[in-house]
Amino acid sequence: MKKLCALWAAFVVLAFPLASSAGQAGEPSKGVSIQWGVKIPVRDGIQLNGTLYKPKEIQGPLPVIFTFTPYIADSYHERGMYFASNGYVFLGIDVRGRGNSEGVFEPFVNEGKDGHDVVEWLAQQSWSNGKVTMWGGSYAGFDQWAVVKEFPAHLATIVPAAAVHPGVNFPGMNNIFMSYEIQWDTYTSGVTSNLKLFGDEGYWKDKFLEMYLKHLPFRELDRISGNPSAVFQKLVSHPIPDAYYDAMIPRDEEYKRISFPILTITGHYDDDQPGAMEYYKRHMTYGSEDAKANHFLIIGPWDHAGTRTPNRDVGGLRFGEASLVDLNKLHKEWYDWTMKDGRKPDFLKKRVAYYVVGPGAECWKYADDLEAIASEKRLMYLHSNGAANDAFSSGTLGLGKPLKEEPDHYVYDPLDTRPAEVEHAAGENILTDQRSALNLLGNGVVYHSEPFAEATEISGYAKFTCWMAMDIPDTDFQVTVFEIMPEGTSVVLTQDLMRARYRESLRQEKLVKPGEINRYEFKSFNWFSRRVSKGSRLRLLLKSPNSYALQKNYNSGGVVADESAKDARTAHVNVYHDAQHPSVLELPVVK
Repeated sequence: MKKLCALWAAFVVLAFPLASSAGQAGEPSKGVSIQWGVKIPVRDGIQLNGTLYKPKEIQGPLPVIFTFTPYIADSYHERGMYFASNGYVFLGIDVRGRGNSEGVFEPFVNEGKDGHDVVEWLAQQSWSNGKVTMWGGSYAGFDQWAVVKEFPAHLATIVPAAAVHPGVNFPGMNNIFMSYEIQWDTYTSGVTSNLKLFGDEGYWKDKFLEMYLKHLPFRELDRISGNPSAVFQKLVSHPIPDAYYDAMIPRDEEYKRISFPILTITGHYDDDQPGAMEYYKRHMTYGSEDAKANHFLIIGPWDHAGTRTPNRDVGGLRFGEASLVDLNKLHKEWYDWTMKDGRKPDFLKKRVAYYVVGPGAECWKYADDLEAIASEKRLMYLHSNGAANDAFSSGTLGLGKPLKEEPDHYVYDPLDTRPAEVEHAAGENILTDQRSALNLLGNGVVYHSEPFAEATEISGYAKFTCWMAMDIPDTDFQVTVFEIMPEGTSVVLTQDLMRARYRESLRQEKLVKPGEINRYEFKSFNWFSRRVSKGSRLRLLLKSPNSYALQKNYNSGGVVADESAKDARTAHVNVYHDAQHPSVLELPVVK
């Protein structure tokens, strides 16, 4: 489900998961036997197709690892060779309706029950010792949680990386759809990989721009892209987390039944971090004490692909050597510990491992749980003289509460297409590019802190509470927090999106009464960890997103997927920060 920081929608640069992020396995084969075209029956008579990798000199039954993928089993060849070279049986298995598997593919719908049957079939094979696990990230991370809720008897552990969570970060974030959805849908349409078409970024940008510049309804994006898609239309018809998505993931009571060890992996800049962390947090809320004690979490300085194959260079940032964890080796050590007689991996010193980035940091730190990391909640209040519309004449973020201050104002015109020029010009350095923040064109407000008197670690979830009023029944908001370093370099720290009608609940819309001052609580930021430099400032940018990478809200209060130019209404937004309406950024500071 790779979007390459599509959550950072102010800087979106679409990219694709090369070979489904399979990456390079690193070690050469020590002798592997392969059996192509293994047929695996599931309960309704459908046969799934897999490629089997075994150690050439297999001495007896072994634990089995499998990856369940819509990206065609061949894309995991390197992983199969690696694990079979290191004492495991591995299968890459095409999900129902993809590759050489029978049936019809409907994303996320059948993987749970099919995966259950795969686990139990694998456990009965002569080369299996009855212990079965899974490997993979993104969609293959979701698969693991989908199989868990079916509780196959022989599933011994899971290691979900960057796991997509339907209804949380698929098919959009906080009920705001992403244009990328049709690109991914086309990648997984039919039975072949469609990798060349999927990876043609020029083509997809052209189609997204066509929708954007002509102000066409988002619902028409599949037609515009040349792939009229029943899957896309079904997703668009489910704009909120409802029973359709709920059926794909574990229920609260099912988390209570989990009894085996789990290793969750995600990254600061992983597009699917919200999904991965949702599974983790729900298990920490509803799971048994014994099970929670054996659920480990790794949060690296990685983007989506880096959660399987780390890269020091992400979006214009360069991380330290310590960030290059050998995740293949770590997986093997985890499997050795949970399915053989090996010891717990040395890397997992405590239940939470997180990487701190920034000058003077670049190291791994450990905690017993997420709540134990930050020792202070630092409150930084919005202030201004009533004019904060520019990065060069901004408002301020201060420690003192506001008293009597005039509100700030901004205007979002959904028919204004100038932002596409800024967005289109952005390069690959999406985490350090300031063009969006410096070219607001009247759409947004900016606040800066005073320079930090000392280097300060900020690790955890930010939260932003803002009081706003507007003259239309709905619009979208985007909040981004940056570090502005002493020499002027900008670094994205974290970001959140909100559709105004879902300010109180993602499952129940409540349109805005024009002119009414409402409280908006942004609490879906990505978890991050950075040592902010002495002399750096924080920048907070609040605006309404106007991007060809996102479903556009034309502010009418109608069905957003059906809105077009004829529905457009210009939003005039007031941002309040006074004694009765203290708008504030909350930061988790580590002392």
